[in-house]
Amino acid sequence: MRDPFNNSNKGKGRNRLLDFDSWIDSSLYNMFSNGSDTLESINIWFRRFRVTGFKKFLVEVLDEGFTFGVGGLILLFTLAIPAFEETHKDWRNQGDYSILFLDRNGKEIGRRGIRQDDAVQVDAMPDHFIKAVLATEDRRFFDHWGIDFLGLTRAMAENVRANSVVQGGSTLSQQLAKNLFLTNERTLDRKVKEAFLSVWLEINLTKKEILKLYLDRAYMGGGNFGVGAAAQFYFDKEVTDINLAESAMLAGLFKAPTKYAPHINLPAARARANEVLTNMVQAGFMTEGQVIGARRKPATIVERDASEGPNYFLDWAFEEVKRITIAMPVRTIIAKTTIDLDLQRSAEDSIETHLRQHGTAYHVKQAAMIAIDHTGAVRAMVGGRDYGHSQFNRATKSKRQPGSAFKPFVYASSIENYGYDEHTRVTDGSVCVHRFGKTWCPRNYGGSFRGRTDFTTALVKSINTIPVKLYLGRDGLKGLGGKKIVETARKMGVTSKLVMNPPMVLGANGLTVLEMATGYGTFMTGGKRLNVQGIVQLKDTKGNTLYDIRKNQVEPTQALKESTVATMNKMMVQIPEWGTARRAALDGIRAAGKTGTTQAYRDAWFVGFTGNYVAAVWFGNDNYQPTARLTGGRLPAMTWQKFMTYAHQNIELRPIPYVDDPFPGSKAPKAVAATDGDSEQVAAIRPKTLSTAAEDNLRELEKIFRSAKPAKIHGKIAAHTPSGLTTQ
Repeated sequence: MRDPFNNSNKGKGRNRLLDFDSWIDSSLYNMFSNGSDTLESINIWFRRFRVTGFKKFLVEVLDEGFTFGVGGLILLFTLAIPAFEETHKDWRNQGDYSILFLDRNGKEIGRRGIRQDDAVQVDAMPDHFIKAVLATEDRRFFDHWGIDFLGLTRAMAENVRANSVVQGGSTLSQQLAKNLFLTNERTLDRKVKEAFLSVWLEINLTKKEILKLYLDRAYMGGGNFGVGAAAQFYFDKEVTDINLAESAMLAGLFKAPTKYAPHINLPAARARANEVLTNMVQAGFMTEGQVIGARRKPATIVERDASEGPNYFLDWAFEEVKRITIAMPVRTIIAKTTIDLDLQRSAEDSIETHLRQHGTAYHVKQAAMIAIDHTGAVRAMVGGRDYGHSQFNRATKSKRQPGSAFKPFVYASSIENYGYDEHTRVTDGSVCVHRFGKTWCPRNYGGSFRGRTDFTTALVKSINTIPVKLYLGRDGLKGLGGKKIVETARKMGVTSKLVMNPPMVLGANGLTVLEMATGYGTFMTGGKRLNVQGIVQLKDTKGNTLYDIRKNQVEPTQALKESTVATMNKMMVQIPEWGTARRAALDGIRAAGKTGTTQAYRDAWFVGFTGNYVAAVWFGNDNYQPTARLTGGRLPAMTWQKFMTYAHQNIELRPIPYVDDPFPGSKAPKAVAATDGDSEQVAAIRPKTLSTAAEDNLRELEKIFRSAKPAKIHGKIAAHTPSGLTTQ
C-alpha cells in the first residue's frame, strides 16, 4: 500500500510540526531542570547566612523594620510632593505695597504691607532682643536642621508632667514655613507639610535669613506684622533702639499676640515679658543679675486704641487691592473699604457670646460669619474666634459642607428650569440610589416620611428625600441631574468645584461662607447676582483717585428669573416662622433663610437675608471633629438673629422682594433679641447711620469745599461760597 505521507508537502509539514513540538518539550524540560539546579545552588549558598535562636529574632525584627521603614518613606515622599509644590510661589516677594485702610466712614482701621523699612538686618538688632526671641521660641535654633527632635522630646515630657500643653515642639523654621506657605488648620496633612518645608528652608536659606524672615512676617498684635512695625506701634521706637524690657515684651507676643498685646492687656503682657526674662536665664543667655533691672522696671507703651481692627477683613481686602491695582505702578495706597465697624463689632460679639455660653456644651470651638448689604458691600467679616491665635480666614478660605443650606440652590434650579412653584405636589417617601455596587438611601432628620406634600413644606421642614428625587426625576418630577444644579449655582456666585452626584443636593460639596452669602444674596436682590466688593475707593498719597466703585463697578447680571425668586422667597420666609430656623426669627421684620447640618454634626450653618442684608454663619471645629449634635437651627440661627436685630436698628428698612407683609405688626424692629431660653436680653442700640443719599450729598459737599478758593473778607480768610449752596 502506498504511504500517503511520502513525497508529499503535507507529510513534510506535519513532520516539521512534530519536530517543533519536540523542541518545545525538550526546551521546557531543560529550562525547569536547570532552573531547579540553579535554585538549589542559591539555597545552598544562602544557608551560610542561616541564623537560629536569638539571632533569628533580631533578623526578623530588622527585616520587618526595614519593610515598614521603606513603606513609611514612600508615604512621606508622597505627602512631601504637595508640600514642595508650595515653594513654587513667589514667597520671597510679598509685594512692596503699603496700604492704609479706612472704614466706610473714613476712619483709619489698619494697615497692610510695608509699614516702614524692612531692611534692618539681624546683626543690627539688639543682641538682647535676639536672645529673648531664641530663648522663648527655639533655644536650639542654630543646632538643628528644621526639626528639633531633642526639643520635641523635652516638650512632650514637660506636657506629660504638667498634664497639659505647656510647651510647644515646633521650631522657629517650622513656624516660618507655616507663615510663608500654609494655614493654621490643625490637620495631620499640614503638620507633615510643615516638617518638610522647614527642612527645605534650612537647605535653601541661611540661619540668619530664616530668622529675619520670621521676625519680619510674624503677627505681633494690633494689626502689626513684623517686629519693626510692632516696635513703632507699642513703643514709638525703631527696633534697633529697644531696651531689654521692651525686647522681652515683644518676644512674648509670638505665642499669643492678641492675648499678650500690651495695648489690650498690659498686666498680662508684663507677666509674659517676665517669663521671657526667666527663659533667657534658664537658657544661659543672661544671668539673673543682668535681667533684674528689666524685671523691676517693665516696659511702658504708647497709648493706643485698645480694640483690635477687623483683621480678617483687612487680609481679604489687601488681596482685593492687589487684584485691582495689579497693572498700576502705584504701591502706596489709601483704601476706603466697605466695612462698618459697628456691624463688625456686633458680629464678633454675637459669635463670641454664643461660643462662650454654649461652645463647651456643644463641643464646638470655631465660627465664621459674613454680612453683605443689598449693594454687595461687605459690612462685617469674622474669620475665626481669635485672629492672634490663628490668622486662617475661615470665612473666605475654609470649604465646609453646607448640608441642607445647599437645598435652596436645588429648588431654585428646579423652579427655574421646569416652572414649578411653591404649591407643586411631591411625595416624601423612601428613595434609594444604586451606584458602583453600593446603595445610598437618604433619610430625613426625624427618620419618618410625610407622604404627599408640597414644595413649601418640603423646604421649610428640610425634607431630604425631595431634593434627591428632584435630582433623579422620580414620582413624576423632571430630573435635574448635576449639570443644571451646577449651572444655577454658578450663576448665583458659587465658584468652588462641585462634584455632580446625588449627595450633592444635600450639601456634600465644600463651600466657603462667602460663597454661601453671595449665593443667597441673589434672592435678596430679586434675582441679580450679588457683586461682592470690599473696596469703595483707592487713592495715592497725592489724592489722585485710582479706583472708584461708582465708576468701575460692573452692572450685576440677572442670575434667576423674577418668578423663580418670587417663589423661593415666599417659601424661605416661612422657615424662620414655622420651620427649622425659628430661633432666627426677627421681631417686626420678616426674614428668610435656611439651616444646614452635615453628617456626624461636623458643620452647622444658617444663611439668611432680609431686604437689607444677607449673612452666613458657620460653626464647627478646625480638625473636623463632630460637635455634640449641634444643628444649624441652634447656635448659627441664634448668632444670626442677635446680629441682625442690631443691624436693622436706625436704618431705612427694605422689604424682601415679592414677599407680602414684610414688616408684620410694626414698621420698625424692636431692640430685643430672643435667646435660647425663656428670658430675653436687651440688644445694644445701634447708632444711626447715614443713608446712601446722605453719603452722596456729603461727598458732593467735600468736592465743593475742596475746590473753593480762599478770599479775604474784612481782613479774615474765608472761602467763596459756590452758587446754589446755602449756609445756616
